[in-house]
Amino acid sequence: QVQLVERGGGEVQAGGSLRLSCIASGRLFNVYAMAWFRQAPGKEREFVAALLWSAGGTYYADSVNDRFTISGDYAKNVLYLQMSDLNPQDTAVYYCSASRAHNTYSLNNPQHYADWGQGTQVTVSS
Repeated sequence: QVQLVERGGGEVQAGGSLRLSCIASGRLFNVYAMAWFRQAPGKEREFVAALLWSAGGTYYADSVNDRFTISGDYAKNVLYLQMSDLNPQDTAVYYCSASRAHNTYSLNNPQHYADWGQGTQVTVSS
C-alpha cells in the first residue's frame, strides 16, 4: 500500500498559478503510474494528469493541456502538479493517486488507481 498526502491547495484569482505536491510513502517500489484527479461539487471525479513513475511519460486531460504540468521528484518521492492560467472551472478538490497496474489504456479511469490521498481544495475566483 502507498500513503499519499497532498499539499499546496488554496484560493487564487483567475489567471493565477498554484503548485500542488503529493508526498508518497510506503510500498513505492512497484508503483507504475501516479496521477492527479479532481472533483467539483456535484460532479464525478475527473482525470487531470498522469505520470509514468519510472518511464516518465505524461498524459493530460484536454481541459488542462498546455496549462498544467505534472512532474515527479524521484529522490524525494513527491509528485507535483504545476497549474497556470487557472480559471473558475478549475475549482475542485484535487486528489493524488497511485497505480501498480502495468498498462496505460485506462490511466484516465479512477478505477485504475488503488491508492488515494485525502485531497486538497483549489478555489479559483473570477
